[in-house]
Amino acid sequence: MSKLVADQADGLRRLLANTPTRVIAIAGMSRGDGGTTTAMNLAAALVHQGKDVSLIDEQDPDRASAGAAWGVDVPGRAAECGVEVLPSPHPSIDPRTLRRSGVVLIDAALDDEGRLSPLAQRADELVLVLQPSAASITAAYAGIKRLHYAHGLMQIRFLVNRASGIEEAQKIMSNLANTGSRYLAVSLEPAGWVHADAHHADARRLGRTVVEAFPASPAAVDFRRIAADVLRWPWRTPARTVRSNDHAMNDSRIAMSAPRALHMPSAAVA
Repeated sequence: MSKLVADQADGLRRLLANTPTRVIAIAGMSRGDGGTTTAMNLAAALVHQGKDVSLIDEQDPDRASAGAAWGVDVPGRAAECGVEVLPSPHPSIDPRTLRRSGVVLIDAALDDEGRLSPLAQRADELVLVLQPSAASITAAYAGIKRLHYAHGLMQIRFLVNRASGIEEAQKIMSNLANTGSRYLAVSLEPAGWVHADAHHADARRLGRTVVEAFPASPAAVDFRRIAADVLRWPWRTPARTVRSNDHAMNDSRIAMSAPRALHMPSAAVA
């Protein structure tokens, strides 16, 4: 089946299901990769493009959660930029019921075994955030394996955060995509990349995102570009989940050695 036909079929399923709300889960595979910052900036950029956006905050409120960063301490209250910040609802809730149209972003928190929450498993897309460092890339690959075997994911998008420039970002995106296809039979699709930008720290001090506080900054321009691309992504079927008694078998698979290119930092980045 051609990609065009597959995309049309996905779109038709969504139309018949009458679910115009797109749900996207965003997760950092290791601490400090910028998953929450990415979720907040994409949310603000989507609002800037005229979309109604809700951000479900799965992070620990005592840490650097979106609600804490924006100073939103009332459930369901909108941040100054117009993004509705929601606490994580009951696991049985379909996130599409939280908004009749627009976009629901999930700032996803992985459990101790690297699995998605039941809520994030319902997302149309999963976007993993990583940085251009050997440690981050290796952690991302290990996390992708766990997610693939735990949830049966056949496609995952990834975003390279804090890249020095397009050459560095493209090398990482190309190498990671090729590695996923070759060793995991998983389609790893680049969601874009964001410049390393000192304006992030200034924006945090202001309790805002770079998209809000410094719209002309390199990172803000990148997030708006990615947000525009998000709206053109084809609709996809939410990932299935494996049975809980399959986790032991999956964990044994995860323990298998990663490909040499991912064990060697220079090969992963270069």
